[in-house]
Amino acid sequence: QVRLVESGGGLVQAGDSLTLSCAASGRTIGRYAMGWFRQAPGKERAFVAHITHTGGSRYYADSVKGRFTISRDNAKNTVYLQMNSLELEDTAVYYCAADESLRIGRPPEGEYDYWGQGTQVTVSS
Repeated sequence: QVRLVESGGGLVQAGDSLTLSCAASGRTIGRYAMGWFRQAPGKERAFVAHITHTGGSRYYADSVKGRFTISRDNAKNTVYLQMNSLELEDTAVYYCAADESLRIGRPPEGEYDYWGQGTQVTVSS
C-alpha cells in the first residue's frame, strides 16, 4: 500500500510560479509511474501530467505544456509539479496518483492504483 500526500498548494497571483510536492510512504515509488490531476470547481477531474517509473517519458495536458514540469526524486520518494506562468484557469484541487503496472505510456485515469487527498491551488488576478 502506498500513501500519497500532496503539499505546496496555496493562493498565488496570475503569472506566479508554484511547486507542488507529492510525498509517498509505505513503499518506495521507484517502480511506480506517477501522475498529477486536477479538479476545478464544477468540473470533472482532469489529467495534468505523468512521468513513467524510470522518468524517461513525461506527458502533459495541452493546457499546461510549456508551463508545467513534472519530475521525480526517487531517493526522496517524492514527485513534483513545477507550475510557471499560472493562469486563473489553473485554479483547482491538485491530486497525485501512482500507477504500479510498469506499463509503457500513460494509463487511463481509472487505472491509477493510489491517490492522494489533494492540495488546493488558487490563482487570483
